[in-house]
Amino acid sequence: MDAVSCTAIWGDKDKESRKREEGLINAVAKLFYKAVEPPPPKLCGTEGGPPITAPRLRLRDGRYLAYCESGVPKEKAKYKIVSVHGFTGSRMDSIRASEEVMEELGVYMVGFDRPGYAESDPNPNRDVRSAALDVEELADALGLGPKFYLFGNSLGNHAVWGALKYIPERLAGAVLMAPVINYRWPGFPPELASETYNKQEGGDQWALRVAYYAPSILHWWMEQSWLPTSTVIKGTTYLPNKRDAEIRKARIADGGQKKKMDLATQQGRYESIYRDMKVMFGKWEFDPMDLPEPPFPVHLFQGDEDGLVPVTLQRYIADKLSWIKYHELPSTGHYLSSVPGLGDRVLRTMFGNPSSE
Repeated sequence: MDAVSCTAIWGDKDKESRKREEGLINAVAKLFYKAVEPPPPKLCGTEGGPPITAPRLRLRDGRYLAYCESGVPKEKAKYKIVSVHGFTGSRMDSIRASEEVMEELGVYMVGFDRPGYAESDPNPNRDVRSAALDVEELADALGLGPKFYLFGNSLGNHAVWGALKYIPERLAGAVLMAPVINYRWPGFPPELASETYNKQEGGDQWALRVAYYAPSILHWWMEQSWLPTSTVIKGTTYLPNKRDAEIRKARIADGGQKKKMDLATQQGRYESIYRDMKVMFGKWEFDPMDLPEPPFPVHLFQGDEDGLVPVTLQRYIADKLSWIKYHELPSTGHYLSSVPGLGDRVLRTMFGNPSSE
């Protein structure tokens, strides 16, 4: 056989071999992507989905937001508040203020299920900016006027930071309650961020790494029992504050913890808690510590025994943004809504007749 024939034969074999390899790679890739792709959400009101039990309003893009109103009627209210719930929360998780104080001060409050939570439609394009714009559109749909107050709780405060960045002209004031931080915000000194990050459980560190560096596989990662994942979701995070630990223990014992999680994730864990992780701990378009001083009051409440948000980083933010009125609560953990009387104190601090600091 001459050299030309040999070359032709081996050339054909090389082509066939490459074709087989490409086919195998494509098959493996399809299996991988199928494995990591989250399941479609079970939309409320659709066949097989959860029922609609709350009032909902339709946004410009066609999505629905479920909401819950409290306090005095908005037509008579002196102060109108939009409340943003935290991780695994819902529209019912507004600040716990007494009816007497809300009536006395003239406070109207509306809480809403953030996209993908409870009875609000998912938003596949959810990010920090869209969180702020959802708040604005909700306020407009309910007729809250040109300016309103925005209160955030825990991880839901990414919507407050987003509002301070993207719609500051719509705010009359803001309150951040135990706001969750992103360890990769550029404004943090690297050594301080690393020190606090490394104090977390290994599973929590890995969950945040995946949320930041490989968000496309976060759902798959979090659903694998053999991989290190979030102790926050498992409910096993060490809580140094006695009240926090007792509250969590009681909620687990009476089924309240599971009921709360089931409601939050009834349309799917990906569109609620996992997408929350991608937004909060992913790459932001801005650093909150670069925000300019707004022409309205901003208050931040933080427990000094918070086991979920490092108080050292919160102090750094408050020092960096000197216009924030920082309230550090002694012997207090992360579950601020359960602190007796704190809801009334927050309202009085913002709207007058503040209690002693």
